Amino acid sequence: MLSRLAGRLVPAVGRLTLTTDDGAGLPTAGIIAANHTSLADPVIVLAALLRLGARPVVMATAGLWSVPLLGRALAREGHIPVYRGDPRAARSVDLAQEALERGRHILIYAEGGLPRRTDAAEAEPGAFRRGLARLAHRTGAPVIPVGQAGARRVTSGSAVKQLAGLATAPVRRPRLHVHVGPPLRLDGEGPAATEQARLAVTAAWRTAVARLGEPAGPAA
Repeated sequence: MLSRLAGRLVPAVGRLTLTTDDGAGLPTAGIIAANHTSLADPVIVLAALLRLGARPVVMATAGLWSVPLLGRALAREGHIPVYRGDPRAARSVDLAQEALERGRHILIYAEGGLPRRTDAAEAEPGAFRRGLARLAHRTGAPVIPVGQAGARRVTSGSAVKQLAGLATAPVRRPRLHVHVGPPLRLDGEGPAATEQARLAVTAAWRTAVARLGEPAGPAA
């Protein structure tokens, strides 16, 4: 449902385009790692992936499960809450592994949060948390790097700016772009593998930024 809803909503708030390396599609299953810049970008990424026939299981902060209606929808559809610094964190990895073994895609945001910026500019992905590399090492699943640009033009900054951005987006219809890079196998589960994944997502993000003609700034 979330993917279908995203596919309907995104054209109303922006002009989404999608590219893949060499026109390739997605592997049957794998860990989709995307850069995280805005509250809007998960919906944008889901809409883009739907065009490729993918309806991934989303790993997201557990706080979303307490949001009325949204929380129930997430639970009903089998998306995975992530509890950071909590004993339940291990269960999140178990659920992700089970989904991968069933041939599903997992969408993960390895930065673990949004950048603390008030402007709408683009900046490269920040440091990744180690969970992505650990999950890839444990399951043997490929990592599919995804870069998105333009989401901060929909909503970013303070709460007031976020609401204003959402309210005016259907009129402004900012350009949005998602680029899917080639799948890769990480070398282990340590810091080097984590950085390997971040660099792949950064390369996909730079392609997305270039498609929009935006300046590509350093990490926030």
